[in-house]
Amino acid sequence: MAILSTRILIAADARPGRRRLLSLLAAGIVGAVLAGCAGPARIPGEGQAFERTGRFAVNVTEPGVAPEAVQGGFAWRDAGRVLRLDLTNPLGSTLARITVQPSGAVLEHSDGSTEVAADADALLAQVVGVAMPVANLRDWLQGRTGAGSVEALQHDSQGRPASFSQEGWRLRLSRYDALGPGLLRLDRRDGGRQISVRLAIDTQAR
Repeated sequence: MAILSTRILIAADARPGRRRLLSLLAAGIVGAVLAGCAGPARIPGEGQAFERTGRFAVNVTEPGVAPEAVQGGFAWRDAGRVLRLDLTNPLGSTLARITVQPSGAVLEHSDGSTEVAADADALLAQVVGVAMPVANLRDWLQGRTGAGSVEALQHDSQGRPASFSQEGWRLRLSRYDALGPGLLRLDRRDGGRQISVRLAIDTQAR
């Protein structure tokens, strides 16, 4: 599999937890260039759940600041009350796991250390410095707009959401299979800061 980008720039003022995760992802990408890519593993669990695995790439640009790029793999398992999200390097090694329950969200690093926040959105912002909409992704990954105000909604030829704006993000959804979109592009602008997220799904429909 081709690597989307082999460069990761780590901001000098990043928090320790953020630097640790970005450094691990950078090391994983270097290893992948030498040894080839391995897909992310499914998260084990019993009972019914919505599951996806795939690749992510996050790019952040801001005038006067070195751009940041983070990429790797992810595995997603949403059983309703409990959501689990694994972040992996391009070789498939788990770097961190986020578990979301009604009581809050916990991130466990590969070294066993943990970080806690009220919700997953706050947790990822705390760790990687980008406010990723984990709560909204529970709907977006299934091809739904979800709760909240939606603007500029457009559908594809089969009536599925193809593009819309919600919660400050502009989304483009495509390559649908039986479970939802196979490609999601998310863009957000906060002042002069531009955040772009790409999620490429490689899970086959069951």
